[in-house]
Amino acid sequence: MTILSSTLDSSSPQAQEAAAAMKASLAEIGVEIAKSVAGGGEKYTARHHKRGKLTARERIELLLDLESPFLELATLAGYGSNFTVGGSIVAGIGLVSGVECLILANDPTVKGGTSNPPGLRKTLRMHEVALQNRLPVITLVESGGADLPTQKDIFIPGGATFRNLTRLSKEGIPTIALVFGNSTAGGAYLPGMSDHVVMIEQQSKVFLAGPPLVKAATGEESDDESLGGADMHARVSGLADHYALDEQDAIRIGRNIVSRLNHRKASGPATSDPKPPRYPADELLSIVPPDLKSPFDPREVIARIVDDSDFDEFKPLYGSSLVTGWAQLHGFPVGILANARGVLFSEESQKATQFIQLANRSNTPLLFLHNTTGYMVGKEYEQNGIIKHGSMMINAVSNSTVPHISLLLGNSYGAGHYGMCGRAYDPRFVFTWPSARSSVMGATQLADVITNVSRASALAQSKPFDEEGAAAMHAAIEKQISAEAMPMVLSGLVYDDGIIDPRDTRDVLGVALSAIHTAPVEGTSSFGVFRM
Repeated sequence: MTILSSTLDSSSPQAQEAAAAMKASLAEIGVEIAKSVAGGGEKYTARHHKRGKLTARERIELLLDLESPFLELATLAGYGSNFTVGGSIVAGIGLVSGVECLILANDPTVKGGTSNPPGLRKTLRMHEVALQNRLPVITLVESGGADLPTQKDIFIPGGATFRNLTRLSKEGIPTIALVFGNSTAGGAYLPGMSDHVVMIEQQSKVFLAGPPLVKAATGEESDDESLGGADMHARVSGLADHYALDEQDAIRIGRNIVSRLNHRKASGPATSDPKPPRYPADELLSIVPPDLKSPFDPREVIARIVDDSDFDEFKPLYGSSLVTGWAQLHGFPVGILANARGVLFSEESQKATQFIQLANRSNTPLLFLHNTTGYMVGKEYEQNGIIKHGSMMINAVSNSTVPHISLLLGNSYGAGHYGMCGRAYDPRFVFTWPSARSSVMGATQLADVITNVSRASALAQSKPFDEEGAAAMHAAIEKQISAEAMPMVLSGLVYDDGIIDPRDTRDVLGVALSAIHTAPVEGTSSFGVFRM
């Protein structure tokens, strides 16, 4: 039998402690998500509504198919910075006229929707998601251009925004711009480089320079409408492909455009009516211990996210610190690699390498469930080849061409983060649980290393070593690394695509897998040289 049996007792003190810690973290994250949802706040939202305009989220809601899911991505972009959480952009994947699309919406309640550094990182990441998964891109435009005080961080890398639109178009991935307000200066190229453009009567304004700048530069007198209004672009310049009477009409036209794209998924689920897991999703809150020092069995997670809790484990008796096996999730086939006891040894590395090769031969996407402190160190392990075996695993991950999804459940440290397909290894999506931590090593270990190096340096130079000062430095370093490894910090930097409630894991992964299958899923038999 390949049905997983759970041994989790959700009423035990350990499980209740884990659930309480997870709920506390979710509440803390919820405060920051609320800031992103609020945008510029009540004052600027009220002003926006008074002008007869919808907010970014209201526009998205009207654009999406009725009661269809919307997977918001990078919600916490900008957390920990001086910018509003969310980066003045709302982004995610949703169904429009039955087609999965990547949607980007400027939030005009945040400094007029101007582009800032976190928002730029978020936008470029969304374009990457669209290109990898061949998702049509719909941009809901209302932006005052670049946030001028931070232009040095935006201007040069920001050119990739327009480059990406042309590359998407080249690849046959549709790009659609619905212009709800200003799209000026460099931002005028956003509709200019989109395949389909909708503008709104007396509302859309698209020009390279507004009337004051035109007068200063050329002495010419002009007004918004004659210079860049919807009527002019529809009748004279030809930039507008569709002329809408109001915002609702623009959204209706946008939905019609998508319905006529003839854009089809490369493949669908293997099973049209998948069975739900045999264990309740609420129990996912109770699995990860709050201090992460105690191991947990990832099979308990797998049993609560895959179809019918059916998991066909591969090499269960070999390299047991890494669980590998086959399953379906919302009907989509998936290969799973999950850390069981944190450390990766030579056996786990070789097992992972073979499993990744098999997934490529069968064109099966891979899901990596992270809880690793890295590859094992020590004389015995070095002599037994941990470097070459770890390199084999990283080689396999690097050159695998089936889609990868990474989900950080607990620790994700050192080269183990790389071997388990961290952000630098181009997974299609990266999500984290509130319990996740990621850094070069654990905070205590890193502080120990720095202290020991300082002590050895002092001894080598026959200098006294200040133990009291070293203890203070150790505490400060440990505090700093602990803070930097937190999921909200990493999410703020757009190193992941979102922190998710563990109870939503199955559905989030289901949407991601569905999006992935818009593009062909093709493996490879070509890898780098494996050092045997």
